[in-house]
Amino acid sequence: MKAVLGNAKINEDVRYLMVAESVTPFGYDMDEYYDNEDFVREQVERSAAARGHQSNLSFFAFTATPKYKTLAVFGCKDKNGKPQPFHLYSMRQAIEEHFILDVLKNYTTYALYFKLSKAIEDDPQINKKKAACAIGRFVSLHPHNLAQKTQIIIEHFRQVVATKIGGRAKAMLVTGSRLHAKRYFHEFKRYIKGKGYEKEIKILVAFSGKVIDDDFPDGVSEPQLTGYGEKELPKVFNQEEYKILIVADKYQTGFDQPMLHTMYVDKKLSGVKAVQTLSRLNRMAPGKENTFILDFVNDRETIFQSFQPYYEITTVTEEPEPNHLYDLKAKLDEWQIYRPSEIDAFAKLYFNPATQLTKVQAQLYALIDPAIDRYKAIETEDKKDGFKKSLRTWTNLYSFLAQIMPFREPEFEKFYAYAKLLQTKLPKRDLSECLQLDDEIAMEYYRLEKINEGPIDLITGENGELDGLSEAGIKRAKEEKTALSEIIDVLNERFGTEFEEADRLFFEQIEVALIEDETLKTQAKVNKPDTFKYAFEEMFIDKLIERMDQNQEIFEKILENQSFGSLVKALMMKKVYAKLNEYAG
Repeated sequence: MKAVLGNAKINEDVRYLMVAESVTPFGYDMDEYYDNEDFVREQVERSAAARGHQSNLSFFAFTATPKYKTLAVFGCKDKNGKPQPFHLYSMRQAIEEHFILDVLKNYTTYALYFKLSKAIEDDPQINKKKAACAIGRFVSLHPHNLAQKTQIIIEHFRQVVATKIGGRAKAMLVTGSRLHAKRYFHEFKRYIKGKGYEKEIKILVAFSGKVIDDDFPDGVSEPQLTGYGEKELPKVFNQEEYKILIVADKYQTGFDQPMLHTMYVDKKLSGVKAVQTLSRLNRMAPGKENTFILDFVNDRETIFQSFQPYYEITTVTEEPEPNHLYDLKAKLDEWQIYRPSEIDAFAKLYFNPATQLTKVQAQLYALIDPAIDRYKAIETEDKKDGFKKSLRTWTNLYSFLAQIMPFREPEFEKFYAYAKLLQTKLPKRDLSECLQLDDEIAMEYYRLEKINEGPIDLITGENGELDGLSEAGIKRAKEEKTALSEIIDVLNERFGTEFEEADRLFFEQIEVALIEDETLKTQAKVNKPDTFKYAFEEMFIDKLIERMDQNQEIFEKILENQSFGSLVKALMMKKVYAKLNEYAG
């Protein structure tokens, strides 16, 4: 648990009504005075100043997983100017003193191998990124995939988990979406009934809102499926007969159920989200000696990299760069969605101390409407998403920097107030417009295989460093289109280890692992290729050894044949270095 102390203003939307302090010059009309530009600027500057550190206010943050922003806002500066927690009870110490359990002690990972085929004669040109996501969704929701994983989960629970904690152990399945949770719930019920396990295992499902599916065209909610209200569910799950809880973005943080022994993961997790989710298991309870995680999706390296920064002391790599705020604002201006005159008119109304915002809401929205019309005129959904994402990034970054730096920029304060309201009114994307390929592709081959089990050991004696805010919101990959058949070929090459191009798969897996490595990302940004190679070659051998069992022939050839090994390393380093720097500049 990191206790972080600081002097911080945490109200995001500060607007001081200082009518009592505002002295109207004798002889001036009140409305005319409030409309005066100098007066408006003064009120904007007051609002901006209120965001910074206040000499008469202190705030304390207690957290086991401090984010970069938390440390920067609440941390105490050390001699080097870096924010530090004023008190530390580390994850390592808590585990060693048996205050919590080590959730990484028993970690099993599975790998999915599949082959797809194109089920239509046409070969349409489609967005490559969207198609890859759509194909991943097709595979993850495929009835055979759900059935196979359901069998593994239920039988593992019965044979291994059910006897733990004196027969009181419970499990959680973390899914990738509400639709996945709903379908898993039905598949679990079907399997349990078919096997006659109804008296042994009862299940629950948790998600927000309603999920639309083929059998529920109008949507179905969590209470409709379980028969219990959402607020009731934690107490119901506490009952002995309920053994497994299926979740989608609920109960992954802050959920305290000591009997939770095992977690089945069918969702991509990384960073603080991975730590918070998997740590649902770490609560101590009488008779609870260990925990277990079975992961269908994430690799062990990702989980290790997620937990390591929080194992002992957590620090930050560098101070945030305020110039990024200006760069991102310039990028937003290029869209020509809003006009300076509209922002000024908005600010005169919004920052007027005589204004009651609840009574002028319609007027404020009217000043936003021209920007909404221009946003709607943007041609593609990807470009709309780009503006929306950049706007959200800017507002978050400004509210953060204004708390930790003596940052006084009236124009930014005006834009911040305007942008926050604009965000709320930007049209939501219609999920029905998302790419669907269910009728265009078919599954030919499927295999789910256990690839690793055992502890994920964290390293002692190393400070965990969290990256600051640098280029978020500015760089964006170009839309790339390709034929559907080509996308399927690439995925088959990438996942089909028993197919003709298994050797290519082996290299692609190593390449992906290298590209995702945080150390190499940093090295690629600050070094030229001739110095980058020293960090790369050592990492390349590590990734090669991790996968030696997948292709022993290539593994031996790289190590024993110097010419072959040197060529492979040179080609791989060139690809990885280019990939890590492709958006630089």
